[in-house]
Amino acid sequence: MSAIDIACLDKSFGQTQVLHQVALSIGSGEFVSVLGPSGCGKTTLLRCIAGFERIDSGRISVDGHLVSSPDHHLPPEQRGIGVVFQNYALWPHMTVAQNVAYGLKIAGMPRREREARTAHALDLVELGGFAGRRPADLSGGQRQRVALARCLAMESRIVLLDEPLANLDVHLRGALEAEFANFHARSGATMFYITHDQAEALALADRVAVMDHGCIVQFDRPDALFRQPATETVAGFIGEGRVIEAEHIQPIGNGHASASLLGQSVRLRCAPDQRGQRSGKISFHPGDLELLAEDAAPGFDAHVTRATYRGAYLRAELMAGPSGSVPLSLNVAAPASLTPGQRVRVGLRDGWVIPVPAARAQF
Repeated sequence: MSAIDIACLDKSFGQTQVLHQVALSIGSGEFVSVLGPSGCGKTTLLRCIAGFERIDSGRISVDGHLVSSPDHHLPPEQRGIGVVFQNYALWPHMTVAQNVAYGLKIAGMPRREREARTAHALDLVELGGFAGRRPADLSGGQRQRVALARCLAMESRIVLLDEPLANLDVHLRGALEAEFANFHARSGATMFYITHDQAEALALADRVAVMDHGCIVQFDRPDALFRQPATETVAGFIGEGRVIEAEHIQPIGNGHASASLLGQSVRLRCAPDQRGQRSGKISFHPGDLELLAEDAAPGFDAHVTRATYRGAYLRAELMAGPSGSVPLSLNVAAPASLTPGQRVRVGLRDGWVIPVPAARAQF
């Protein structure tokens, strides 16, 4: 049984449609990230699942039970779902233990059982020694762990997280990513994680749903999103992807196709059902390009417009093609030296033929 099933979900605010025909099926115990730019509908989707927003059409089921439809709306407190907000949502006048235990107290749990469960939850997030402190005495990362402990104490089988790392310093994010992964492993809960940071999404999730303008454009494993984007939007969004046009795309078997790219013959990966096309879009990433010897073939002539030091590599911005008008980005392993205006030869090690758009899939 799926933990969360969403079918044909629409949601508007006034004349503005925020969600359009959203469909997702999330397995029990799965860690799913929802990724997309600001304003794409991520947080509205989470709020609909949590029960904070009523839906206009479609349906949402949790553990096989209908919780939202145009004619039925189960209140948030009856859904058995834990929510971790971007701002932590901790009561400043309560201690850490009181914050964690608050939901249990409202539910009428006896004091002794409530205290035992609270202590256990705080131990799981390594905050057992902080039970008597106030939120103001904690770091941002510790406050986030208090919010996680609150979900653990409530024994929520589904946890929704709304950009939980957005307010943290960069050095804390890596530690909290590990904490979320450990939380998921310990609790076995279904995790629904909203973020605009693709590094977080790809590192944490079993599957990632990419949203654009209120629609799910692809729901897939992180490696599939990176290597086999289903649309031009996904290709350009994930991993600094570059999308350019190729000609004379022809399948050659075993998931590959030949094509003409910037006037040169190249070999690309493609879908098993790829058909011949006079032209189409292909995608690749900076790491898929390499510098070649000046007379190497096949390859593309280009000139450097900018080179920036990135520590382990040099990022070169290029203009390529017969007319020198196609922008490319290339990573060159350090130590390296490139200067603006320098002429280079570039080869493509890997690329993907973006499938021709089809009817919107149901995930």
